[in-house]
Amino acid sequence: MRTLLLIVTALTLVLGMPPLTRADEGQKDREMGALKQAVEKLRTDDEDAKNKPQNQTFPQDPQSLKEVTVKAPKGDATRPFLPDVQGTKINAGKKTSQVNLVKELPAISNNNFRQALVKVSGLLLSEETTPLFSVGYRGLEPHRAQFIQVLKDGAPIHADMFGYPEAYYVPPLQTIEKIEFIRGGAGLMYGPQPGGALNFVTYTPALGTKVRLHSENVFGSDNYFSTYEALTGTVGPLGYQGYFHERRGDGFRNANSDFEVISSGVKTVINQTGDSRLIMTYDEYHEEHGEPGGLTRAQFDEDASVNTREYDRFRLERYYSGIKYEKEFSEQMQFDFLTYGGHYRRYSKRQRGGGFGTVPSGANVNSNDIEEQDFYNLGFEPRFRHNYELFGNGHALTLGTHAFMSHSPRQDQRGAGPAADSGTLRKDAIRDSWYLSVFLENLFRFGKLSITPGVRLEHFWQRINERLNLDKTTVPLADNNEFDFAPLFGLGIVYEVVKGIEAYTNISQSYRPKIFTQAVPTGTNQVINEDLEEGEAVQYDFGLRGKPLPFLAWDIDYFLLSFSNQIGTEGNRVVNAGRARHHGLELFTEVDLVGAYDYFNETNHVEAIGSLAPFVTLTLLDAEFSAGPFEGREPQYAPQYNFRFGTVYRWRDRVKISLVGTFVDAHFADDASTANRFIPSYKVWDLTGELNLLKNVYGKFDLGIFGGINNITDEHYYARVRSDGVDPAYGRNIYGGVKVSLG
Repeated sequence: MRTLLLIVTALTLVLGMPPLTRADEGQKDREMGALKQAVEKLRTDDEDAKNKPQNQTFPQDPQSLKEVTVKAPKGDATRPFLPDVQGTKINAGKKTSQVNLVKELPAISNNNFRQALVKVSGLLLSEETTPLFSVGYRGLEPHRAQFIQVLKDGAPIHADMFGYPEAYYVPPLQTIEKIEFIRGGAGLMYGPQPGGALNFVTYTPALGTKVRLHSENVFGSDNYFSTYEALTGTVGPLGYQGYFHERRGDGFRNANSDFEVISSGVKTVINQTGDSRLIMTYDEYHEEHGEPGGLTRAQFDEDASVNTREYDRFRLERYYSGIKYEKEFSEQMQFDFLTYGGHYRRYSKRQRGGGFGTVPSGANVNSNDIEEQDFYNLGFEPRFRHNYELFGNGHALTLGTHAFMSHSPRQDQRGAGPAADSGTLRKDAIRDSWYLSVFLENLFRFGKLSITPGVRLEHFWQRINERLNLDKTTVPLADNNEFDFAPLFGLGIVYEVVKGIEAYTNISQSYRPKIFTQAVPTGTNQVINEDLEEGEAVQYDFGLRGKPLPFLAWDIDYFLLSFSNQIGTEGNRVVNAGRARHHGLELFTEVDLVGAYDYFNETNHVEAIGSLAPFVTLTLLDAEFSAGPFEGREPQYAPQYNFRFGTVYRWRDRVKISLVGTFVDAHFADDASTANRFIPSYKVWDLTGELNLLKNVYGKFDLGIFGGINNITDEHYYARVRSDGVDPAYGRNIYGGVKVSLG
């Protein structure tokens, strides 16, 4: 009887669930764990009953069985879009994307974001061969993703959210389950930056096993090597996960293009499948790479492997932790409290006497500039969500606050040699920032129509105290206090045209606070305008998206970004110098051809031969400065088209093969459209694959191989130009690896 109950319970709950159009991805894993635990309890009780002595007598009176509630996992009906309500956040009325790296793509090595972000429209990768990360959005500057709010599990990972919003650190992709990207209204959810929010979602501890080991080792071109070792499991109420990762290589330049990354971390979750969870994380990250220097266009055309800098180096250290408490009071009410913080250290040394694509020379060649910046950060973010009914419809309210504090000393030294690690102190400054925001959004539903107004009140204090600056000869040292208050408003509207297809629009404000070097310039004799204001942006999205059939998804959208009061330099003054309009069209579509055939012919070839899913991601952009010193010119990194096409073949959980192409139009790497900052159009193809040779052997062992050819046509191109010259992109390179799981 117990066995029958087990079978009926599982089948009824899994097969009999009504179709859902929106799902909370975090809830899915917890509900799967609850299902596994409940089913295991039924199985154990059934075995105990079988083992009882046959002559045992039982009371004749009817007995009430203890009630067991089992929740079936919800389907992934919203992929590739985020659900309307996700924990304590509201995504309804916003243009969103999500990519599940495990399910959708073969294993990615060396943090290749050209492949990881291939399905996300609106983003432009400014490629470089160091481990650092630069990505732009709809024509905004990509350097270190400073116009995008970059997060890991919802916590900001910039060096400083405001004064130095540069994302030198990004987590190893082996630790990432999926990537989420929210455009437009992301400023109302996470902070001020006009370029949206890019959130890296890490794995949760494995359920159903006490210990699982995972090892991944890769070898590739130019002495590339990567290793990733992980340990995970759940013991009683405690889930744990730890990892160690190292990757290194020589690079393809003649000298000084080596790099090494060493990172590790641990995550523990108490009561992972319950309605009250405590999540604790700690990560360390150490990275060093050489900076071989930039080239002129002529040098690049002749030999992209040459280098102009022998001694320039960059180092990064990051020690960060976080604690998050999640409490589900009921299906209608949830409270989250996030605390995060740590120490971030950026160090660089660069030989003096160089120029654009030139080898250092002259009187300064026997010295260097050494820069060290430290960031001691602490942040708090409570969020609350309440679902309620009104006038016969269900609505959702979210509100919260975000507090952030940063203490950041900076020292600049002059070394006595081209490779000196320390030298004479020339600049010394203390920088502090305090931030407080209060935000509220409400999702109103009226049948097929959803309306989500939102407001975020930003308060930002900044102080910079220069204690030494030998470069300032005519202006005094700064001891400045700044305060900015910015009310941000937004509105999202969604209408379900037919089941699975919806029209949406979003209008949201964002702003760009003054960074440290704009609030107090450190250059020789630079001054700031007394009326300098933060940059202001308004973004509009009008789109149609849907997943009306299980094999088809698309999103087409017209966008307009108006960005005024951009901060720039006129002569020796820092002023509000720019106003620009960025508008265009974004398209994403993906179709499973085998799934479509099965759907219309009522067959099941996907199970036998796998799925073949081509996709297209396209951004058409028209951007232009309408006021300021660059009036009539195009903003930097604003190509007229950014087109990505590919196809992914998947067979069960055994085989994944991906062929993807990236096509980018010609554009400039500065706002002045300088001739030597011109980036020609380029096209790059990547082929990657993954094969699981052994799967779940004895329920414990997996063995797989994976590899790829990046830039298979050996395209000669570059996607990045800095003040020292052209930064060549990697030519054809290969890698291959093996991964093993036990437990």
